[in-house]
Amino acid sequence: MDPNLLYWKTEGQSFFSRLQTWFNLLDPALLLASEPEIHKAHTLLGKLEDLNKEDEAAVTLSLSSVHADSGAPLPLVFRPPAMLPLAGPLFLLQNYCAGFNFAHRNRSSEQQGAKTSLRQLVLMAGTVSYTTCAGALPQIFMNQLNVRSPPIQNFCRSVLPIPLSAALAAFSVFAIRSEESETGIQVFDQHGNLVGISKAAGKQAVRETALSRAALFGTTAALPHLLLLLLKRTRLFQRSPLLVAPVRHVSAVLLLGLMLPVSFSLFPQLGTIKREELEEELQAGAAGPHLFYHRGL
Repeated sequence: MDPNLLYWKTEGQSFFSRLQTWFNLLDPALLLASEPEIHKAHTLLGKLEDLNKEDEAAVTLSLSSVHADSGAPLPLVFRPPAMLPLAGPLFLLQNYCAGFNFAHRNRSSEQQGAKTSLRQLVLMAGTVSYTTCAGALPQIFMNQLNVRSPPIQNFCRSVLPIPLSAALAAFSVFAIRSEESETGIQVFDQHGNLVGISKAAGKQAVRETALSRAALFGTTAALPHLLLLLLKRTRLFQRSPLLVAPVRHVSAVLLLGLMLPVSFSLFPQLGTIKREELEEELQAGAAGPHLFYHRGL
């Protein structure tokens, strides 16, 4: 089992411990580290038995920069500390999120020698196109039906985008990482020994990640809208309606930054699955009531 996963096994089983860790891992300064520094930190993490303050920098660098299946440094733009600076401006958001989901998938199939299929790359491109077009559905709906009713216009512009954002974020994860559900991912026993490949664990990993991403973008879409509803009642915003657009954008970026560690902490990086939920052929060789898998991000 990769040193990153072993760390999450001992330190990341409670929500608040994961939340505290993710606040450190999302520091943009970590993007300045070189690949030799990242490799050194990852190697050091694998040798550590008892962590001290001097080792915390290496641990943080390894967790934020190394994929927990392959042990290789993640692409710079898809490392967790890069998500807010790149996704915050909200330009090409669906393209970036699809790439982020793909970079942080479980790579069990690649560990077995398989390469990313053409089908998966085509599915990724199709997901980007579909989610980008689907995000414009409320406006398309109003234009095509020539909607003039203020209540319906307000619903399409303010309310409908909230569940739509959450649904599209979850759909992107399900589509980009569908291969994990179909071929399975590696599961380990409590000692870190490989037990086998489980489709049940793959489905659970993808489902948990999709829920965390839906929570991230659903909340980011909902709370700025509620904030503006309150602010529009004040004299300042009634006199200066041009303030609405910049406040909406700034509040969305700030909330995205706050929700990132919360979303990443909702489920453990090293997930657990009950032995009886595994395939029958794996249950016989599994020791203990629970097994572990890399959820991805």
